[in-house]
Amino acid sequence: MAKKALVKQIVDADLKLLRIFKAVVESGGLSAAETELNIGRSTISKYISDLEIRLDLTLCTRGPAGFSVTDDGRRVLDALEQLLSAVSHFRTEVNAIKQKLAGTIRISLFDLCASNPESHVARAIRKFNETAPEVQVELSMEPPNVIESLVIGGHIDVGVIAEHRPSASLTYMPIYGEDMFLYCGHEHRFFGLRDDDLDLDGVRSANYAGLSVNSPNLHVGQQLKLRRSATVQSEHALTLLILSGRYVGFLPDHLARPFVDKTMMRAVLPEQINYRSTFAAVTRKTPAPNRITRLFLDTLVQEHSG
Repeated sequence: MAKKALVKQIVDADLKLLRIFKAVVESGGLSAAETELNIGRSTISKYISDLEIRLDLTLCTRGPAGFSVTDDGRRVLDALEQLLSAVSHFRTEVNAIKQKLAGTIRISLFDLCASNPESHVARAIRKFNETAPEVQVELSMEPPNVIESLVIGGHIDVGVIAEHRPSASLTYMPIYGEDMFLYCGHEHRFFGLRDDDLDLDGVRSANYAGLSVNSPNLHVGQQLKLRRSATVQSEHALTLLILSGRYVGFLPDHLARPFVDKTMMRAVLPEQINYRSTFAAVTRKTPAPNRITRLFLDTLVQEHSG
């Protein structure tokens, strides 16, 4: 048996002939396809013959006995469906690139970043809105474990959380950091003491308030063996407990600074008790972020790269 020649490339003329063949099959024969294609029967027959020569395959039988598709013809039709689907997807993607971005970007942050001089999230949102003014921004504040779950579930497009025990389902892009110190309120028994009069064992005797969720805050508190007497899910709530004068707790220095300036708080053993958190933008690995999300991520990274 002679080996059939391989088709090395598909050109526009081939697509035209393939579409005609598809229309004939869907119509049930050459005569029925005349109206659909607005082409005479003899011309349709010639087109199919040209296609068979081009592919070196017999695609159908046609004549007095009627019209029928060969096994090779059905396999060609199946391959054609895949080809036309790919062409349609390509056209849609190219048109989307040419069109203005529109839709929604869902962003969730953990607690406060507006007062952090290292954070340029607000600036990134402004730049993003200038570039894609028709995209609606949905912004929320959630605990870090909730943010991770929402991103993994596809309910949030981008989360910003402190890096800690990363999930294999997420991609992390570090963007900024913050310095954390242990604080007490002005009515706390530590407030009037000098650092020389304090030590870590003494701090361990105090009521400690910390985040209840998996986070650097939880890890450091456990590492230092602080006696946790209250739990919170936000730094706003933690600030209130510290101001009560009954608890010590970790706050970012930029959040505590106004209270320190008003002598409502002080850092406890700041040279000894402190840590630094790195915040990252998180997205789920699969499916890959869409164009809107990629644009926001690029903007976020760019605004924090200077």
